[in-house]
Amino acid sequence: MKILALCTGNPERLPGKSYKTGIFKHAVNGAVMIDAEGLVGDAICNRKHHGGVDQAVYVEGSLTLDWWSSELGRPYEAGTFGENMVISGLDNRDVAVGDRFTSTACRMPCATFAARMADPKFVKRYTAAARPGIYCRVIQGGVAEAGMPVDYRPFTGEKVTMPELIKTFGRRLSEADRSRYLAAPIHYKLRALLESGR
Repeated sequence: MKILALCTGNPERLPGKSYKTGIFKHAVNGAVMIDAEGLVGDAICNRKHHGGVDQAVYVEGSLTLDWWSSELGRPYEAGTFGENMVISGLDNRDVAVGDRFTSTACRMPCATFAARMADPKFVKRYTAAARPGIYCRVIQGGVAEAGMPVDYRPFTGEKVTMPELIKTFGRRLSEADRSRYLAAPIHYKLRALLESGR
C-alpha cells in the first residue's frame, strides 16, 4: 500500500447554497504537514460535524473509488468525495475501527456530500453501498506525500468494520455489540451515545 494522493480544499460555495464548504478537495503536489487536526491548510467549514481529533484525516481506498467510478459510470479525480488521502490497494470494507492508520469512524454522508455529487438521493445510495470512507485520528504528526508507503496494521481486538458502522448508525445495539463497540477506539460522539445507554 502507498499514498496515491493527498488532497486539501479551500472554502467554496456549493451551487444554490448560501454556506461555504471544504468538500471540494484537490490533490496537492509535494509534501503536506499533518498534525492532530489533519492536513495543515485544509479547509474545514462546519466544525460541528467535521474535523477534530477523531475526524482529522478522511481516507478513501483506491479500490473503493474504482468501484464508485464503475458504479456511477464516470471517473473521479482524487478529492471528489472530500477525502484527504487516497491509499492504493485499499477496500474500505476491509477496514475496522482501531486499524492503524488508526480509524475511529466511518464517513456518514450528508446533504453537502449529496449536493457535491449533484444527486439528492446520493446519501441513501452511499449508505446502501456500505463502502464508507474512513475518518482517522493522527497518532503522530509529520510530513507525508504521494508515493510514500503505508503501513497497515489491523486492530488486535474484536472487529467493528466500516460497513457495520454505517449499517448500525442511529440504531439500538445488542448488549454484546454495544460492549464490542466500546472496547474499540470509536469516535468520541459514538462512545458518548453508547455509554449513555442508547
